[in-house]
Amino acid sequence: MLRKVLLVVSFVLSLTTGLPDGAPPDTCVKNNRPNHGKTTSQPIHTLPYQVVASSNVYGPGTTIHVTISGGDVFRGFFIQARDAQTNEWIGEWQQSANTQTIPECSAITHADPKDKVQATLIWQAPSNKQGQVYFTGAVVKDYGTYWTDIIAQIPVYQH
Repeated sequence: MLRKVLLVVSFVLSLTTGLPDGAPPDTCVKNNRPNHGKTTSQPIHTLPYQVVASSNVYGPGTTIHVTISGGDVFRGFFIQARDAQTNEWIGEWQQSANTQTIPECSAITHADPKDKVQATLIWQAPSNKQGQVYFTGAVVKDYGTYWTDIIAQIPVYQH
């Protein structure tokens, strides 16, 4: 009996942690959705986090910062860069502490399941293009609580 209880507790604890190495590359072709069993995304209007890009316009080699933050901790993320005109994957991410890049689809994800209060990610535009980009993806609070189809906001600067 004790063995069954320990097994159930172990299983439940595994559900409350994020994927330890971040989202797998096949997330790129699964509409940026976490593969978390039979769970489903939370309604976007309940998103407790802000995903903000420093710009949506790029030139050759431009860098853009994308920041995830909010009033609550989160465990994971998957953010992808897409050209605003063609919807194609574009550019590359700079790998930093606790992140893992997925160059096959211009994406970046968490590299550990630890609680995070903020993540600042740096995207670099291709050296031979210019245009507009948008950043889309998912933020994971815990295994069963996540939001998808997020599009990063662009701050409106007052002059």
